[in-house]
Amino acid sequence: MYASDVAQRHFSAAVAEAETSGLGHEAVCRALLSLVISKYLETRSIADIQAELRFIAENCDPDTDFMFMRP
Repeated sequence: MYASDVAQRHFSAAVAEAETSGLGHEAVCRALLSLVISKYLETRSIADIQAELRFIAENCDPDTDFMFMRP
């Protein structure tokens, strides 16, 4: 089992519960992101977290190839 498997299982359950409760996935995604950042702040610097979030934001387009990817 991988960390991504655990995260995916719990994320899917949270989204399903939010949808069933009429909250929608946007609200639960925002809440989960806030929780992740709060947990990161326990052991990481603000600059480090900002850099990671910036990298993710700048590279979230699934149709864009990374420079290091081969054709």
